Amino acid sequence: MVHRHFVNCTILVPLIKFIGMKAIDLRVYEILKSRFSEKEAETFIEYFDAKTAEKIDDKKDIFLTKQDKVDLIEKMNKDKIDLIKWMFGFWISIILMLLANWFIKK
Repeated sequence: MVHRHFVNCTILVPLIKFIGMKAIDLRVYEILKSRFSEKEAETFIEYFDAKTAEKIDDKKDIFLTKQDKVDLIEKMNKDKIDLIKWMFGFWISIILMLLANWFIKK
């Protein structure tokens, strides 16, 4: 027995057109197509796909991958070492200025 979706040519055309669609996408397309025209249903699906891709692209900058995390930790360690060097230099220069001031006053 032939499955009913393959007999109906109106189902085959969108199926071939959206060959990359998942099963849930096809079900949503069929529901939309039953309430709207085929072109409107196709436009809805394209709109939602574009919006979903746009939101994912927007969120990619927020999420850290493992490599991003490793790079961030390495940069933080480097910055910490630089900060320690600058603090050491600052306090040595302050102590030297205080000693010079003390010796000049004597």
